[in-house]
Amino acid sequence: MVEKRLSHLLQALPQKEVVGYDERSIAAICYDSRRIQKGSLFVAIPGFNTDGHQFISHALAGGTAAVVAQRDRFDREKWDNPCPLILVPDSRRALALLSAAFYEYPARRLRMVGVTGTDGKTTTVYLICAVLEAAGYSTGRLTTVDFKIGERLQANETRQTTVESVELQGLLAEMVQEGVGYAVVEATSHGLALERVTGCEYDAAVFTNISHDHLDFHKTWEAYVRDKARLLEMLEEAVDKGGGKASILNADDQSFAFLRPMAYGVVITYGLSSPASVTARDVKLSASGSRYVAVTPLGEVDVSLRLPGIHNVYNSLAALALGLSQGLSLATIAEGLERASPVPGRMEVVDAGQPFTVVVDYAHTPQGMETILRTLRSLGAKRILVVFGAAGERDRGRRWGLGEVVGRLADFCVLTNEDPRWEDPMAIFEDIEVGLKEAGRQAVADYGKIAHRREAIVFALSMARPGDVVLVAGKGHETSIIVGSQRIPWDDRRAVREVLAKMGYSGG
Repeated sequence: MVEKRLSHLLQALPQKEVVGYDERSIAAICYDSRRIQKGSLFVAIPGFNTDGHQFISHALAGGTAAVVAQRDRFDREKWDNPCPLILVPDSRRALALLSAAFYEYPARRLRMVGVTGTDGKTTTVYLICAVLEAAGYSTGRLTTVDFKIGERLQANETRQTTVESVELQGLLAEMVQEGVGYAVVEATSHGLALERVTGCEYDAAVFTNISHDHLDFHKTWEAYVRDKARLLEMLEEAVDKGGGKASILNADDQSFAFLRPMAYGVVITYGLSSPASVTARDVKLSASGSRYVAVTPLGEVDVSLRLPGIHNVYNSLAALALGLSQGLSLATIAEGLERASPVPGRMEVVDAGQPFTVVVDYAHTPQGMETILRTLRSLGAKRILVVFGAAGERDRGRRWGLGEVVGRLADFCVLTNEDPRWEDPMAIFEDIEVGLKEAGRQAVADYGKIAHRREAIVFALSMARPGDVVLVAGKGHETSIIVGSQRIPWDDRRAVREVLAKMGYSGG
């Protein structure tokens, strides 16, 4: 990356006060003082646990070329350093704007699709990419699971669905260099509220569903929906690249009435029960996938998916609607959906030749858990045994909801660690138990509590009988578990295979 002049970058900030300005060359944008390098522009942002303003002195000692600080968090009267200081109203927004400028506005040279919702985002991104690739486009994607840049894949090991703006803009710049045509990006409520996706210049906004989640951060469902709706505002604000804008909305979702008046550009709705532009008839679900006839403004087309469950019918309808908004033919869209491969850690079956089924899934919200449990039951499971927990230091309301859903729809469950962080696992279990007991479940008879995740998996697999399904939920594709401040290597799929091998099953 070629160095940028400070004066060039500052043009990206509409509101700023510069103290002690002199021209500098900027080699990088940095918000973590531990990663500062000589010639960086350090942006101090307020964090959840620490405030970057406390580390400005560290950045200066590390050779930063200039500092950006939030006006209400920093006393300019105490500034006595020759390094330029830039004061802004919102340093998170400034970080995003500066990052876009530093990487020469890559989103303006890509067709940008943002996908948001509580559940189904990653799968919908995969399906959209498959549809666009069937039409001959090179795609990039940024998801919870991975980053795809043309033909190049790398795991997303950040544990953030939407990475910070400087990393995001850097990945978009790589896509431009690789000749990518479309970038499809998961836009979480945190990513929208915390300005991580600012500067993405969206051409299309896709909504899956919006249930009650992340209320530790958003406080109310209404605020959560408003933050999600920011994607539609960004769609309207984005530069016009000549291809038009599109809003793709789920007509069956409780958020639809709120979102519809805010939709911008071409509006395509999808659903199964409410009036919608795109819908499905003759839906047939099986363990190996789904089939249906898509009904659209352009006519009807047979759709075949390798993804089971009614939730994936919804996800595919969203992708189909996006394809229509981009002028693709029904035949091309159907071809892309049929080609689409399952997403790692999403209803992933682990088969080692055992007489029962083991499924690993990322379900970690009440709605996501209900969806997969209903899907497994519809596919003929005799009994459903669930290994699950809830994240520490996150929305406590989610815990009760998870317990209630599992208590109502599963036959037995084992509560275990997900990512306890600094929270006492037993306290997390107690919150989940409230929901289990409301569903009429009793300890020991209907559920157990084993904090160590491997031991919990051993216990559940040892209980399984022919025809049963064991669902190991909450981690999916993730390859670590957070205990305290440590990220301990962990993979549910690998752990299940190891336990099954010790039980004598190693085929599949």
